Amino acid sequence: MNSVEAERGKVRLRPPRNVLDQRVVGWWRLQGTLFWGAPVLVLVVLGLLITPARFWLLTPAVVFAVAGLAWVIAMPLWWFKVHRWEVTETAVYARSGFFWQEWRVAPMSRIQTVDTLRGPLQQLFKLATVTVTTASARGAVKIRGLDHELAASLAEQLTETTQATPGDAT
Repeated sequence: MNSVEAERGKVRLRPPRNVLDQRVVGWWRLQGTLFWGAPVLVLVVLGLLITPARFWLLTPAVVFAVAGLAWVIAMPLWWFKVHRWEVTETAVYARSGFFWQEWRVAPMSRIQTVDTLRGPLQQLFKLATVTVTTASARGAVKIRGLDHELAASLAEQLTETTQATPGDAT
């Protein structure tokens, strides 16, 4: 907890301090490759099989491939610069987004559940997502791209802290 929080006893919206694990860039790139690559592959296969429509199928395939390549190179690096997280004695802080950046703070007294998720691609990169569910109508706070061991430790720490924090999480 920083000195401003300690003096006032309040939770304030502020920039979180911790960066995600660097392997998240590879995870995001693989997701982007799969997302953009699937329609490119379908268009190329159809373009090769349907001779009269070859131009009309291969042209969008090239456009999708170029756009996808630009996305796969640029977006994960930008997201890595934007996404941040932090846990203090009083709150969980998270920042995410691209054009519209979302800054979230979840006071410990409002936390209802803490979950971790490791999808197949996250397991490949040894990453995990920590989901902090609160009584907020805005939904859960998610910290994606953490080292899987750090995520497990963080979930355990948050569970212990929220159990010891007075409040009814509503």
